Amino acid sequence: MKAVLMTAAGNPEVLQIGEVPTPTVLQATDLLVRLQAAGVNPIDTKLRQRGTFYPDRMPAILGCDGAGIVEAVGAAVQKFQPGDAVYFCNGGIGGHPGNYAEWAIVNEAFAARKPTSISFVEAAAAPLVLITAWEALYDRANLQAGQTALIHAGAGGVGHVAIQLAKLQGATVCTTVSTPEKADFVRQLGADHVIFYKTADFVQETLEWTGGLGVDVTFDTVGRDLFGKSFAATQIYGDIVTILEPDPTTNWKVARTRNQRISFELMLTPMLQELVEEQKAQAKILEQCARLIDQGQLKIHVGQTFPLRDAAAAHRVLEAGGVTGKLVLVVE
Repeated sequence: MKAVLMTAAGNPEVLQIGEVPTPTVLQATDLLVRLQAAGVNPIDTKLRQRGTFYPDRMPAILGCDGAGIVEAVGAAVQKFQPGDAVYFCNGGIGGHPGNYAEWAIVNEAFAARKPTSISFVEAAAAPLVLITAWEALYDRANLQAGQTALIHAGAGGVGHVAIQLAKLQGATVCTTVSTPEKADFVRQLGADHVIFYKTADFVQETLEWTGGLGVDVTFDTVGRDLFGKSFAATQIYGDIVTILEPDPTTNWKVARTRNQRISFELMLTPMLQELVEEQKAQAKILEQCARLIDQGQLKIHVGQTFPLRDAAAAHRVLEAGGVTGKLVLVVE
């Protein structure tokens, strides 16, 4: 089969299209999926830059997100049959091969039925960001109806889903964006207040918006110094959830004096630690999100697509920043 192979850590040019053996069903619970599309996520670019979690297994096939059609199943598979359309977040971190390829093997317990109302391209864009935003807002921060939430980078991959999930929970949402076009985009998703972070102090604006209290929940999808600055925009006893590793220079004093709860969200933990039950739980999240998508309550925005062979170009675009929604590789 054709696959994008990462031959070494480095710049996007280390991603080259090549031929590898087509995988086959080996375990009784395996699905063989003919991939139609693969999502491109920041974790892909980070692993490409610094190396995967399994540096002894090279070349690697990146790509955690996939969507496609079940072609064959193991003897013990019960949920799916050949011809079913599925989407999932599995592989792509250096151990199990990822989805920058024509075919993939995935345990049936880790896959969910693709929402019927969207394309394979949209479905491939969805799993990692859906699980990340769901776990961050619902599981880590325990966001409740009537609360306020600040979502950084609301037009981004995780951010645009987080806005919608927060609104579905009954929260009031403010978010940061860089351009008027992105402001229009996040308002269409339900954002109640928009902050242009390049020209305004998001802390001051958030405090003004909340009557000086700060928000109940802040979701940091950016990191760097933004994480520490967010403490002052979050109320006493509030929650801050980040998907990035805090900068070593972070000053924790405000968070401590405001008695805030800090949580980390790394949706890859179940895959990294081989936690089967937790991976099953993430598939359940995808099942619930599929229902929301098919009910018209949740949308996935694809900003740009690339043919599989142009994975390097997709990485360059993602690393340049400013992407609205998600990037997706289309398997021809």
